[in-house]
Order: sequence, then structure tokens, then C-alpha cells
Amino acid sequence: MSSNTIDYAAALVRLDEEMLRRFPGIDRSGPAASDRQLIEEGKLSEGQLLQIYSDVCGVELIDEDEIGTPEVFPEASMAFLNAKCCLPLDWDENTVKLLVVDPYSAEELDFNLSRTWKREIVPVFCRRPFLERLLSKVQSHGEEEGPVEAEDENTLRSMAGEARIVRLVNDIFTQAIELGASDIHVEPGEENVAVRCRVDGVLTEILTAPLKEFPAIASRIKLLGGLNIAESRLPQDGRTNVKLGRTELDMRISTIPILTGESIVLRLLDQGALSFDLKTLGMSSEHLAQFEKLIQIPHGIILVVGPTGSGKTTTLYSVINQLNDSKKKIITIEDPVEYKTPGLCQVQVNHKIGVTFAAGLRSIVRQDPDVILVGEIRDRETADIAINAALTGHLVLSTLHTNDAVGAVTRLLDMGVENFLVSSALFGVLSQRLVRKICPECHSKGTVNGAKCRRCNGTGFKGRCGIFELLILNDEIRTAVTRDASSAELEQIAVKHGMITLKQDGEAKVRAGITTAEELGRSTAEV
Repeated sequence: MSSNTIDYAAALVRLDEEMLRRFPGIDRSGPAASDRQLIEEGKLSEGQLLQIYSDVCGVELIDEDEIGTPEVFPEASMAFLNAKCCLPLDWDENTVKLLVVDPYSAEELDFNLSRTWKREIVPVFCRRPFLERLLSKVQSHGEEEGPVEAEDENTLRSMAGEARIVRLVNDIFTQAIELGASDIHVEPGEENVAVRCRVDGVLTEILTAPLKEFPAIASRIKLLGGLNIAESRLPQDGRTNVKLGRTELDMRISTIPILTGESIVLRLLDQGALSFDLKTLGMSSEHLAQFEKLIQIPHGIILVVGPTGSGKTTTLYSVINQLNDSKKKIITIEDPVEYKTPGLCQVQVNHKIGVTFAAGLRSIVRQDPDVILVGEIRDRETADIAINAALTGHLVLSTLHTNDAVGAVTRLLDMGVENFLVSSALFGVLSQRLVRKICPECHSKGTVNGAKCRRCNGTGFKGRCGIFELLILNDEIRTAVTRDASSAELEQIAVKHGMITLKQDGEAKVRAGITTAEELGRSTAEV
């Protein structure tokens, strides 16, 4: 596009009119500051704002995924490019394709640089954090980067407070929110820092940064989580709340030393997006009716089982949400407490002072609860106390890591719990997995075609739902448990009485066009 076709004065007038139309009453006396405020308030993402700029001004908006590290432009110093926050992306004898972050800077850069470089300037919009990362890559291009050097605490604090590092970390958070990520992984490698997000259970790389930036990025994240920024040799855990626009994130931060530095993982809990409802988990009408009837029993143990990341906590909180009213006392013991919920008495496991699941549960029973939620039954002591509570009139909800529903029975017996106690106290086991749902905009004749779909970020999937297997202990199953029947026999009896297996429930969701056979196979490979 020729710069001669861009009438900046007219474009900026049109831009003011468009922003006032979209956001009546905003102060446009300082348009750049006004636009930045809209981003900070969460009314627009930076990508959405740039799209408005592009549409109104007729300037190209780049696809970040298609941009590598540009060559060094020989006619401009890095100091100048960093100061002006611009970067030549491509050039020849007549034109320079120049990355800029907004139309307000584009006009000045076009006017000055076209004369300095004696070339026509073709502006292209991109997000400021992306441009700053590119500038850093270009600057370090060709430099040999060794292992990350240790810095003193004052230096690390200074690096972490730099505006571009703050923007970079905020950009990571913003991208994670927009993608609907559950976790962020920051991992230094041999040559650069990779940042990946777990979206619908699958890791996706969202950006890379030069390796020399890692100490600053890590220090910024550690400061947010209240961690020791000078300690990189020992694992650390922290927690923080971050507000980005109208989104409030509760983050759990974990660090662990690795050969190339530290692996940092942030678990994202969007408190504003929480909705614990059994009806939204993906249960079939039959499963939902059976499970809702099961949780109304005033005593006994109900277990939710599955591997890590299968949605067990969400299911348990959906149960608690349905049972939570002023007539019941509900106490939880968790490691950690992920969701702070009004009406519950929530206890945090703290091994340093002796508050284990078993010790906490022993005290909870003396608090006259109606419902007890135990984050996980990990050992015989916890299992024995939970079973005793169930047999003395309490409803106990908990989790186990097993592959299927009948495996929960075997797991309890392997812990050393007596057969007759299991058969007496255990009322039901819900086994579950999470499968990605086909993006409705990419669904064509039962196949997934993500391509450039913005809704699903080109994956072909958007969101997840559960597949379930519900074992309800009847008299025949209890008798079989008491005589130490095998898992295979227990499953045969359960299926005979109508239990729908995980695979059967998943196959029904494939037939309904909710997910794909490949996705089902990925989620149930070990079952």
C-alpha cells in the first residue's frame, strides 16, 4: 500500500468519530491515552483496537503467527527503533514496510523517515508487546547467548519493573485470558524462552522471547506471587490476584529449577467466570438424573475419579453448589483451596504445621458437619476417617486417581480398607474425562476444519465437556465387594444393571457431533 493513499488527518478524524460512536461520552482530547484507557478497563483488547485502526485508516494489520525475526535494517540504529517503537519488517530500494503500534505514531514516522531513508514508508499495525519482543530479537540476532547469568536481587527488581517487561507479562496474561487458558508455562530453553498456554487440555505456544529476557520475566512473575526473586535453586509456590481490565484472575504460581533455568507454571482461576452447575458439565440426562438422586442421600461416600486434569474439582464444586444452603453445614479440606465459596467452611492443608488431610478431617468430624468435601483420599488413615464419617451420618465427597469407576473400589482395598467397610460406606463412584468440543464454526459434515477460525484459534475445537461413567453400588455389587470380587466381575455386574461406560458415553457424544472419535481416543486411551 502506498503511503500517498493514506490521508492521516482524514483517517484520524474518522477514527475519532468511530470511537465516539462505539463509546459515547469518552474524552477524545488525548486520543492515544483514551484508547489505552479502553484497553486497561477491559472494554477492548489490544487486538480489537488494532482491528478498528486497520478498518478505519486502511492500514494493514499483520498476522503475528506468520512473522519471523526480521533482518537488521542497516540505516537505523537499534536505539532509535527502540525509542520510536517501530521496526522495518521488509524493504527494497523504493519502500520500507514499517511495523508501528498506532496511527498517531505512524503519521510522524511516515513524515520523518520517508525523508531520512529516502524511501516510501508503508505502515503496518501490530501490538506493542509483540513489536517490543521483535525488537529484542533483532537486537540479539547474531549474538551468542549462553546460560542465563545470575543477577543480584536489586538488579532483578529493577529489570522486573521495566515498563516493557511489565507490558510483556501483562500481554502473556491477556493472551491467556483471550484463549481461555487454564495454565501458562514459561520455560527457558537453550536459545530462547517459550511461553505456552494450556487451552482445552492441550498446550499451545503463544510466544517466544530472547533467553536474556528470562531473568526479568521470571522476576516479574515472582514479585506478583510474593516469591523470593533471588532464589532459583529451590522450588517455590505462591498465589496472587491480578486484575486485567474487567477480568480478575486468581493465580497459583509454581517454580522448579531445571537445567536451563527455572520452569514457571501459573494456574489461572478466573473468579469472574466461575459457574458450578451440574447441568453444564456435559452429563447425559440419564447420568444427571441418577447422579442428582445419589447426592441427595444424607450419608455415605461419593467419589469422583479420573486422572489429573479430568475436571474432578469442578464436578465436586458443582455438587457442593447444589447442596449449599443455610440448612446444611458444609466443610471442605483441600490442597490447595482453589475456589473461595460463600457459605462453606474451607480448610487449607498445611503440612508444615501438621494440617494434613487426615488430621484436618479428624477435626472436621467434630464440627458437626452435614457434608464434608475431602480434596483427595491419599492414604489409609484419611480413608478410614472418611469411611467412619460416612457411616456415622455424614455425606462425604472426595476424589481418587483411578482409570475407571470400579477401580476406586480396588484402590480403597489396596490402601488396606476392609471389604465390608467399603461395601457399607461407598454409595457411588463417578469416573470422568474431559474431551474437546468441536468448534461450531468449523463443524462441517462431522469433520473438524479449524484453518483460520478466530473463535477456536485454528484448532477446530472450542471448550470441553465431560464424558462419564457412574457406578452406583446396589446389593449385588456390595455382596461382590465383600467377597473380594475382581474389577472385571464388578464391571460386568454394573453393566448388567445398566451402567454406561466411559467409552459408551463418549461414543454417544461423537454420534451427536459434540466431539470427534480421535479426540475420544486421546482422552480414553488408557481405559
